[in-house]
Amino acid sequence: MQRGRDLECVTQTALIVAPDEPERNPRKCIPFAQRLTCTVAEACEATGLGRTKLYELIGNGRITTTTIGRRRLVIVQSLLSLVGLNEAPINRK
Repeated sequence: MQRGRDLECVTQTALIVAPDEPERNPRKCIPFAQRLTCTVAEACEATGLGRTKLYELIGNGRITTTTIGRRRLVIVQSLLSLVGLNEAPINRK
């Protein structure tokens, strides 16, 4: 089931037309924390969690998702909250 990754690699390779031309991949332009959604695979990569654990957290309501058609997208803000990146920095002395 590596079809998505293979397609992504092909798409990225196809985007590179000339060395002096800027890369046009929209995922590369927006920092992850500013994105609205990501795929389950991207959420696994960003958090370092496996798919099983991620789906467990989705089932428990700790991670929010939305479904558009048959595609499940993870709300990035819920991932940031999960790992504590939305909280104010702790002052350590």
